[in-house]
Amino acid sequence: MGETRLMKGNEALAEAAIRAGLQGYFGYPITPQSEVVEYLAQEEPKYNYTLIQAESEVASVNMIYGAAGAGGRVMTTTSSPGFTLMQEGISYCACAELPAVFANVVRGGPGLGTIQPSQGDYFQATKGGGHGDYNVIVFGPNSVQEMADHTYYGFELADKYRTPVVILSDGAIGQMMEKVTLPDRMEYKPTKPWATTGKTADRERNILTSLYIQSEDMEQVNIRLQKKYQEIKEKEVRYEEYLTDDAEIVVTAYGLCSRLSKKAVELGRKAGIKMGLFRPITLWPFPYSQIEGIAERDAVKFFISIEMNAGQMVEDVKLGVCGKKPVHFYGRMGGIVPTPEEVFEAIKSHVEN
Repeated sequence: MGETRLMKGNEALAEAAIRAGLQGYFGYPITPQSEVVEYLAQEEPKYNYTLIQAESEVASVNMIYGAAGAGGRVMTTTSSPGFTLMQEGISYCACAELPAVFANVVRGGPGLGTIQPSQGDYFQATKGGGHGDYNVIVFGPNSVQEMADHTYYGFELADKYRTPVVILSDGAIGQMMEKVTLPDRMEYKPTKPWATTGKTADRERNILTSLYIQSEDMEQVNIRLQKKYQEIKEKEVRYEEYLTDDAEIVVTAYGLCSRLSKKAVELGRKAGIKMGLFRPITLWPFPYSQIEGIAERDAVKFFISIEMNAGQMVEDVKLGVCGKKPVHFYGRMGGIVPTPEEVFEAIKSHVEN
């Protein structure tokens, strides 16, 4: 690993992208992720990547499509309203099987909302925010360190599976400063024989498209995509458990809420309540079978999902639990971040009832 620095989450993401061999960034400033663009613009003279501030998020994602199709290692970053504008282009990238990294530093909504942190974009990221049958790999970092780690590794997965990868962060993690150990700079040498680099002596031109007029052709593309998604589900699930071995109450949370919930679990343990935390790290593919395994334990009384939204990941938790145990929910909306004490009291209310 490289050196250790004190950095904002957005800065760590940008630096990790550079070290992962970034070749092209196309984005549009929006709070609370504008530091990514600023950092990359500041560092651009030192490195060999292209940075373009596009005229809109729609333009950004279509630049991503073209540059990824030409074989580039590319990325864009945005926040909630901007991510919405990119959904059509992400669907096109998924169908054309173009690798790219997208970071959404989520803010409160719906609408233009607030610039404060939220987790209201979970459904959009994990269920395919655009049209058609597709998925993208989604990471839910809970620290500045993971902003760097997930971005660096996200480029590898994007290329491995020829798919978009989403870093689903939030305004708090993007803006907070923490110590981060940065990865070593990668000597990235693209080997993408499918890229649109023109006709060569040993092959014809490559054609990348998401348009298939014949239904039979479109179905075959979908079958290929679904086979790829199944492989990702089998190989790329990531999660973390904390004090779950003897837990009677299992708290589920991702991102910033997992940090708050970890402290709430510790408060519960001090109060004599056997709590544990299950944190999905990949939000897609979601760790359904791992949650089901915990639900099958006799000691577990119930699950409770802690989120900064009206209740989104809780639906995936319920799918994993498969009705084996009750699943509760506690959330705050509009950019409000709950305190660990508040989370503990919410959990305790279900214990008492």
